[in-house]
Amino acid sequence: MTSDSPNTPDFSSLPPIQSPGDVKALSPKQLPLLAEKVRHDLIDCLSKTGGHLGPNLGVVELTIALHRVFDSPKDKFVFDVSHQGYVHKMLTGRWDKLNSIRTYQGLNGFLLRTESEHDCYGAGHAGTALSAALGMAVARDIAQGDEHVVCVAGDAAFTCGPTFEAMNNVATTKKFIVVLNDNEWSIDRNVGAIARYFNKIGTSTTYRQIHEKAATVVEKIAGKGARALAHKIEESAKHLIMPSVLFEEFGFRYYGPVDGHDINQLIKTFEFLKTQQEPVLLHIMTTKGRGYPPAMVNQEKFHGLGPYKTETGETEATSTPTYSQVFARSLVKFARTDKTICAITAAMPSGTGLALFKNEIPERYFDVGIAEEHAALFACGMATRGLKPFLAIYSTFMQRAYDMIIHDIALQNLPVRLCMDRGGLSGDDGPTHHGLFDIGYLRHIPGLIHMSPRNEEEFADMLWTMANYNDGPTAIRYPRGTGTGAIPKESPQILKIGEAEIVQDGHDIALIGLGQMFEMAMATRDRLEAMGYSVALINPRWIKPLDAATLLKFAGKCRVLCTFEDHVLMNGFGASIIELLHDHAVTTPVERIGWPDAFVEHGKPEILRQKHGVSVAAAVEKVLRHFPSQPGTPAKTAAALIEA
Repeated sequence: MTSDSPNTPDFSSLPPIQSPGDVKALSPKQLPLLAEKVRHDLIDCLSKTGGHLGPNLGVVELTIALHRVFDSPKDKFVFDVSHQGYVHKMLTGRWDKLNSIRTYQGLNGFLLRTESEHDCYGAGHAGTALSAALGMAVARDIAQGDEHVVCVAGDAAFTCGPTFEAMNNVATTKKFIVVLNDNEWSIDRNVGAIARYFNKIGTSTTYRQIHEKAATVVEKIAGKGARALAHKIEESAKHLIMPSVLFEEFGFRYYGPVDGHDINQLIKTFEFLKTQQEPVLLHIMTTKGRGYPPAMVNQEKFHGLGPYKTETGETEATSTPTYSQVFARSLVKFARTDKTICAITAAMPSGTGLALFKNEIPERYFDVGIAEEHAALFACGMATRGLKPFLAIYSTFMQRAYDMIIHDIALQNLPVRLCMDRGGLSGDDGPTHHGLFDIGYLRHIPGLIHMSPRNEEEFADMLWTMANYNDGPTAIRYPRGTGTGAIPKESPQILKIGEAEIVQDGHDIALIGLGQMFEMAMATRDRLEAMGYSVALINPRWIKPLDAATLLKFAGKCRVLCTFEDHVLMNGFGASIIELLHDHAVTTPVERIGWPDAFVEHGKPEILRQKHGVSVAAAVEKVLRHFPSQPGTPAKTAAALIEA
C-alpha cells in the first residue's frame, strides 16, 4: 500500500525512531504499530529504488525485538548476508535515508562497518556470520567483557560449509546467541537434507510439546530437584520421535521453534536468553514477504528486485532477453540432443536462468544449495564419468570455489564448464557483488580457457564451443542484464579457440574491447575517426589463450593499443597484453580502460563509469597523449618481428 492509501494505519502516535533508545521508550502496545510502520515504509521506498524486500519484511518483528532487549552498538548483531539488514538500518538512525538505499552515495543494500557504528560486521555473501560472531564472542571473553553477541542467520546459511565449520568450534565460547531465521528460502526454495531437517523440526508438534513440557512433568513426579533429569528424559524422547537435534550435538542449547512474528514472545525469549551463560540457538519461524501479498505469493521474485508498483507488485517488463535467459535457453537446446550435458547451480536457479533447465530437463538439473565449493567438486566427479557439467555461479561467488578450480578442476584437466554470470559491474548491489576479479584469479591457471562474448549471438556460439570442448576446463564471463539484443543463430558456430575477431583494420590506434565493453570501444572508434585517425577495432573473444599473432600484428602497425574491460585493471585483461608485448620485446604503449585498484561502491553503472574513468572520453584522452600533433605515421616497433 502507498502512503496515501485509505487503508494506511494512522502512525501519528508513533514518535520518530532515530536510535535503538527510541525503540526501548515505546510502550508494549506501540510495538505492533511500529512493525506496521516499518513494513509500510519498506514497501513504499523500495518500490522506487528496488532492493531486498521479501527478506526484510520477514524480519521486522525479530529486529524490533533485538533492539528492544539488547543495547546496540555495545551488543553486537551479526547478520548473515545482511541483505535483511534494512530494518536494522531504520532503527539505528538511518530511517530518513531509506529512500536512498542502493543509490549512488546513498545507503548500501548490505551492512557496512563504515556506514554506522551499529554495523559491527559487513557482509554480502552467505555463511560468514557464525564464524565472525564466534570470533567476536571469543574476543569478548579474552577481554573479560560483558557485551552480548547475537548472530542472525537464515536457514539457507546452514547449507554453507563455513557455517558448519563454525559450529564445530562453538564450545570455545560461553554466552553466545544464534538466531536461526527459518523461512525455507534463500533466493529460491531451500533444498537438500538440511532443509528437510528444519522442516521436520518446524512441523513436529509432538517434538515441541516434549521440549516445552518435559521438565514440568518430571518436576511434578520427582520434585524440584529433578530438573537435570528432565533434560535427559527430553533427549531420550526426542531420539525416539525424530533425528537428534543437530545443534545440541554441536554444543548449543536449542530453543524453539517459535513464532518469529510474535513480538512479545520474541522479547520474552531474548530476555531469558540474555541470562544464559552457554551457547544458545533460538529457532524462529518467519514468512518471507510478510505483510505484502505480492511478496508472499511470489517470494522468489521479491527476494531482490528493481522498482515495482506498490498496488500490484508488477515490475517493468523488457522484451530483450537477459544474458541469463540466453544462457538457459541455449543450454536447454543443447541438452536436448546431447544427453551428457548437465546444469548445476548453487541456490541460484532464478538468478542464473536455470529455472528453465530445471523445468525442461529436471533429471540433469542439480541445485546443491549455497555450497559453491561442493558444487565445483560435484562437477568434477561428473566430468570424470563422461558427463558435461555446466556450473553456473555468479563471478563474485565463484571466488568461494577457487581452491577447487585450481586443485581439482585444472590440475586434473577436467572438462568442467565454469559459467560466471554477473561478470563485471553489478551496479546497485555494490562491492560484495561486483564481478570485477575473475580475470585476475583465473588467467594464470594452467590449461584453463577463458572467454567473454561481445553480444548474445556470440555468447551462444561460445556456449556451443564449450559444449564441444572436452580437452580441459573452460570458463566464460558474461554481464548482468541485457546486451545488444543480438539474436543467437538457429545453428550455433564452434569458434576457433584463441582466435580474435578483427572487426576493422587501421594503422594509428588499435582498440580492443573485451566482452560487453566492445560497445564502448566502437563508440571510441567513432570519436577518433571523426578526428581523422585510422582506427583498428578488435573483438578479442579470448582472455586465455590470447590471440598473440593478431595483437603483435597491430602492435607493429599502430602507435598505441587501448584495451577496454569490465574488470579491475590490476592483473586484468589489459595487463595480460602488456605482458605479451613485454615478453616479445615490443615497446608499443598500451592504454587501459577498466576499474581502479579499489572496491568500487554501489550505484548505477553509468554514474560509476563516469566517476572512475571507464568511458569513451577517458579512452580518447589516454590514446591522444601519444599523438602530440597531427595524426601521422606510427612507429612500427614490431614490424620486423611480425615479418619474421
